[in-house]
Amino acid sequence: MVRLKDQSRAEGVDQIDLLEWHPGAAPAKGVTSWLVDGLRAAISDGRLAVGARLPATRVLAGDLGLSRGVVVEAYQRLTDEGLLSGRTGAGTVVTGLAARPLGVTRPRAESGMRLPLPPSPGIDLDLAPGVPDLSAFPRAAWLRAERAVLAAATNADLGYGDPRGGPRLRAELAGWLARTRGVRAGADDLIVVGGVAQALALLSQTLRARGVTQVAVEDPGSRGTRDELAHWGLQPVPVPVDDQGLRVDRLAATGLGTVLLTPAHQFPTGVVLSPARRRALLQRPGLIIEDDYDAEHRYDRAPVAAVQASAPDRVAYAGSVSKSLAPGMRLGWLIPPRELHAELVTAKHASDLGNPALPQLIFAHLLAGGDYERHLRTVRRRQHRRRDALLHGLREHLPQARVEGVAAGLHLLVTLPGPADDTELAARLEQCGVRTHPLSWHRQLDGPPGLVLGYAALPPDRLLEAARRMGRTLGAQRAR
Repeated sequence: MVRLKDQSRAEGVDQIDLLEWHPGAAPAKGVTSWLVDGLRAAISDGRLAVGARLPATRVLAGDLGLSRGVVVEAYQRLTDEGLLSGRTGAGTVVTGLAARPLGVTRPRAESGMRLPLPPSPGIDLDLAPGVPDLSAFPRAAWLRAERAVLAAATNADLGYGDPRGGPRLRAELAGWLARTRGVRAGADDLIVVGGVAQALALLSQTLRARGVTQVAVEDPGSRGTRDELAHWGLQPVPVPVDDQGLRVDRLAATGLGTVLLTPAHQFPTGVVLSPARRRALLQRPGLIIEDDYDAEHRYDRAPVAAVQASAPDRVAYAGSVSKSLAPGMRLGWLIPPRELHAELVTAKHASDLGNPALPQLIFAHLLAGGDYERHLRTVRRRQHRRRDALLHGLREHLPQARVEGVAAGLHLLVTLPGPADDTELAARLEQCGVRTHPLSWHRQLDGPPGLVLGYAALPPDRLLEAARRMGRTLGAQRAR
C-alpha cells in the first residue's frame, strides 16, 4: 500500500495511508490520467491535507509498479493546476485547498468570443480571431454518424426531449470531459446549450434574478463577452491580466463575488492562469464562470486541467464545439454548481425547449466511436502548421514585433516597440487587404497597444503572405 508522511503534524509522526492503491491497481490504458484523478480527488476531499508530503517519484512508481515518467508527469500536471508544489530538497507537497462548500454569492465571467465584423470586399486575408478552419469539418464522419443515428433513432428520440439535453450526449460528454479536461461531473450535472454564448446568457439571466448586477472580467478580455453581459444587465468590471493570468489581488479589490475568466488559454493574451493564481482564486468565496476557451488546441505545452476539477461546487464550466467543429453547429455544454442547476434548466426550457435532437445524437455517436477525438488530432496538426507559418512570416517580415500566446489556441498577440495607435495600425492593414483586431478593442483599462491575429481560417501560404504585407505596411509606417 502506498504511504506518505503527513508533514502538517509534528516531526516523527507515523506514516498514514495515502490511498488504497496496490501494485497492479492501475488500468492498462490511461494510467497517467488515472493517477492524476486519484490524487486530485484525495486533495479535494481532504484525504491529502495541505502540507502533506507525497512520496518521491521513484518510490511511488516502485510501489505501484509504474514507470517513473508516469508519476513525474502526474505530479507536474497537478503542480500546473496549483494543487502541488515541489523543489529540490523539499520534495512534493500538497498546496491546493480541499474543496469546501462556500456557497454561491455572486458570479464572475469571462470568454473569448468572436467580435462580429461587417464583410468587406477589399479584405482577402482575414486574420480576425475567433474563426476556426471550417474546411476541416469532418463531413464524411458526420454523414456516416447521421446515417447510423437515423437508422437507430426511435420516434421518441425526435420528440420534445429533456431541456438539459439528450441523455446519450450528456453521458458521452461527461466521460469525455473527465478524460480530457479533468472535469468532475455526471450526466445529470450537464446542460446542453447552443454554444458558450447561450451558457453566458442563461447564467446572466439567472444571476440577475438573484440580484447580481456586476461581474468581474479579465482585461484585456473578449469584447464580445463584455457586450453580451451588458446586454443581459450585468456590468463587466475589468480586472487586469498579466503574464500569470488574472490578477487575483486586483479581483479582491473589486469586492465582487462573481468572476468570468478563460484560465486554460486567456483571450487575447494566450497566457495560462498560473498555479499560484489558481490557488488564490479558489481561496476566494463566490462563483467562478470558467470559459474553457481553445482548450483543445495546444501545440507546445501539456494540457492544464479545468479549474472546475478542483472546485465543482464553485465553478460554472462552459465549452463548445465552435472552434473544433464549426460555430454554426451551435452546440455546447454548461456544468454549473448544483445550487444553480435547477434555475438554469428552467431558463433553458423557457428559452428554446432544448437543443435540436439530431445534432446531439450525431455528436454523441462521434464521441462514442472515437471519431471526434481523431478529428481533433487532425485539426491540431493542421493548426500547428498554420501557427508555425504565421510565426515564421512574422519573424522574417516583422522582426521587431513581440509575439505572444504561441503555445496554444488559434490566435497570436503581436506588439510593436514604441508608442502606437493600434486602431490606426489595423486600419492601415485593412487598406492592404489584411484584417486584424486592435488589442484596444478588447480593453477597458489602459494598456500597451497590439494586434490580435487569428490563423485558423487560412492555409500556410496565405498566412505567409499576410505576414509579408504586415511587414511592408507597418515597417513603412514606422520608418516615416
